[in-house]
Amino acid sequence: MALFIRSTLFYLGFFIALFIFSLLSLLLLLCTRRCRYHAMTGWGRFVLWWLAKTCRLTYQVRGLENLPTISRAAVVLSKHQSTWETVAFQEFLPFQTWVIKRELLWIPLFGWALATLNPVSIDRSNIRQSMRRIIKEGQKRLAIGQWMIIFPEGTRVSEGEKKRFGAGGATLAVHAGCPIVPIAHNSGKFWPKQGFIKYPGVIQVVIGTTIDTTGKKPQDINKMIEEWMEKTMQQL
Repeated sequence: MALFIRSTLFYLGFFIALFIFSLLSLLLLLCTRRCRYHAMTGWGRFVLWWLAKTCRLTYQVRGLENLPTISRAAVVLSKHQSTWETVAFQEFLPFQTWVIKRELLWIPLFGWALATLNPVSIDRSNIRQSMRRIIKEGQKRLAIGQWMIIFPEGTRVSEGEKKRFGAGGATLAVHAGCPIVPIAHNSGKFWPKQGFIKYPGVIQVVIGTTIDTTGKKPQDINKMIEEWMEKTMQQL
């Protein structure tokens, strides 16, 4: 019962804050992308703080020293188990945006707010068109210094589950000539896919060694990251 009450309190604050920041996003449309981004990440900071207060769920990051020190943007390929990582990455990774399914932009208020943060939306039913869009639009984001967050499995997967890696992220990085940062985490253990209850504990996040894509093939990069990710996940 206590977990249910705590999770209910969390979602109450989650949606109230989302409503407020969604309205704020519309007022910031005339601001620069970076200005909008820094204002809107306030919602993410609140969510993480409120999650710790209500559900006693925090996180720990290992491997921050692996982040590239060069000024150019990078592509992040990450495990995707819950909503948590889409919020938390804003806390320890630079100016960023995401590859998302286009249906998310249709959600009232939330979708409009998300659109102001310059994501690359794709139609997952059309793989070829999606790949072209990821490469074309992704390079534009990277060129202005915006990191691209991509979940190669394409959707949220439950803890212990595994899906085939898509080639979009690795292909984008090769075309753009930018590095790839792999990330593994176990958020699904505490924030289950499609689960209401949020369990107390510490989410473990591991940032792997940055991969230089120069002279490498997307499929070889994908294989390397998938092997590292699955091995790391077994240790979390």
